[in-house]
Amino acid sequence: MKAKVGLKKAAAALGLVLGLALCFRVQITAQAAEVVATVNGTILAETKTGMLYLSTSGGVMEIKIDGDTDVSECKALLAERKITVSLSHGSDGYMHAVKITSEVNTGEVSLDQGSTAVYGTLSKQSKGDLLVFKTQQGTMEIRLDASTDMTNCSILVPESNYTILCSRGSDAYMHALSIADGNAKISMPSLKASSSLTPAPQNPSNMRVPTAAVVGTVASGTRDDLLHLSTSGGEMEIVIDADTDTRNGVVLVPGNLLVVSLYHGSDAYLHAVMVAGVKTVSNAVIDTTAESQSTVSGTIAEKSTEDILRLDTSAGTMELKMDAVERIAGCKALTVGKRVTIILTRGSDAYLHAIEIAA
Repeated sequence: MKAKVGLKKAAAALGLVLGLALCFRVQITAQAAEVVATVNGTILAETKTGMLYLSTSGGVMEIKIDGDTDVSECKALLAERKITVSLSHGSDGYMHAVKITSEVNTGEVSLDQGSTAVYGTLSKQSKGDLLVFKTQQGTMEIRLDASTDMTNCSILVPESNYTILCSRGSDAYMHALSIADGNAKISMPSLKASSSLTPAPQNPSNMRVPTAAVVGTVASGTRDDLLHLSTSGGEMEIVIDADTDTRNGVVLVPGNLLVVSLYHGSDAYLHAVMVAGVKTVSNAVIDTTAESQSTVSGTIAEKSTEDILRLDTSAGTMELKMDAVERIAGCKALTVGKRVTIILTRGSDAYLHAIEIAA
């Protein structure tokens, strides 16, 4: 009997201890977001995802960056940037960033008419407002401006992947128009952007200078001449003109991710200067012999992408890869329901590949 009483007392004591520990833990968690100090300093190159290294007058601080850290006023954590950080104590012994702010560089430069989208990895050599960006085509230096649209970028840190829409500035640097997080190994189809590939702009010399850039997905209702784009700020209607460059974003099917540079027209509409989609890298060997080629007609089906065009034909739905397209004639965009005739051939990956598309 005494043994049972002892066990009951021990169990009660253990329960009390666990209860106190749980209360203590909850209390720490609840207080984790309370601001206990604010510091100024300069970002160091060692900064990476989840960890900020800040040089302050009192030394170097290691500050954790959480999912709920407010970076709305400073998404670019690049070396040599001066920032202000409000801090809280974490139960893990680290200081945690509650909010990060930085000075805004308001310097303005004029930008060229053309723009391009690139995918790559941000290098640790990036500093201040200069992005050192590693792509498959080489390393680029891109300026970050106060006007850069980072709506679709959660946070900009070295050794992470991003898609950047950029344009040449009057200072000879490329400037970032918009930056989006990169979640897959994709590359922009730069090899297909020659003037010989239609649908090239009809009058490139008349192309307007873009005043903004947005990232979003194609929405229903999109036509050859009007893009419905779903963005974080709502749905936009963007006119596609004869001079719009759609060579890098021709498949305008709902759900496809796009980067669009645009300007305000005198007709009160937004007009697209350039439309760019994303395309997966392909290593397939294409059979270019005339004997292997054939022709098929049909209508563009839903779920078509810049990678694979789905075509509804009288014999059923075909899936055609888009990596070997050399010519698109008769339209500025491929939209759901559009009737096209396609010359195709086979590739080493067992897929049929489109070579020419005519509407």
